Amino acid sequence: MATKVFDTAAAAVADVSDGATLAVGGFGLCGIPDVLIQALVDSGVGDLEVFSNNCGVDDHGLGLLLNEHRVRRVVASYVGENKEFARQYLAGELEVELTPQGTLAERLRAGGAGIPAFFTPAGVGTPVSDGGLPWRYASDGSVAVASPPKETRVFGDKRYVMELGINADFALVHAVKGDTAGNLVFDKTAMNFNPLAAMAGKITIAQVEELVEPGDIDPAQVHLPGIFVKRIVHTGPQNKRIEKRTVTASEGAAQ
Repeated sequence: MATKVFDTAAAAVADVSDGATLAVGGFGLCGIPDVLIQALVDSGVGDLEVFSNNCGVDDHGLGLLLNEHRVRRVVASYVGENKEFARQYLAGELEVELTPQGTLAERLRAGGAGIPAFFTPAGVGTPVSDGGLPWRYASDGSVAVASPPKETRVFGDKRYVMELGINADFALVHAVKGDTAGNLVFDKTAMNFNPLAAMAGKITIAQVEELVEPGDIDPAQVHLPGIFVKRIVHTGPQNKRIEKRTVTASEGAAQ
């Protein structure tokens, strides 16, 4: 069987073409596939639709693709740390589908599990289910594209809204350890969205800090089995960024 290991991130993402859909793992700046994202920036690919919890910050992560106007549409649950993201959205340069965080996670998981849709109580009775959320603004500030109403149904005595599973052309994820067969281990907060994004991708590409041989990872410690992973790049230890540093002066310190 052909190896899943690629020598460089550039080679691993070489066939990501204009207009592709991407599921991207990570939470804030924790566990994001930063090396793979940089490889996409360097490749010049554009017109992308991205499914991710958030869109990085202005100078890191998915924010790098945004800065170069390579992203056409974003489905995310949180966008508060990226000023350029807000500017593009309000200026009508970017289409944004805001989704409750748990719903986004389940949409990715459902897509990976072959479930086309599911019902959830999250968002019932709000514009999430009723429609009207501004997906894209016009240059004059009016709403150019609004979200459509979604199907709702009563189960028992409670109303639920139907949400669609997500499948993406490619998934980009970061793992602390992986083996050459694609089995992955994620570290702490990096568990958020990385396994789910990996499941949702037709071609899942993983950057790993430590690459080992099959059998070197205890099967009980595997967070994502290799059947979901098509390509692996050994990128070494990640330079972990902090989104927003908040510190308190120690008692007695000079103010």
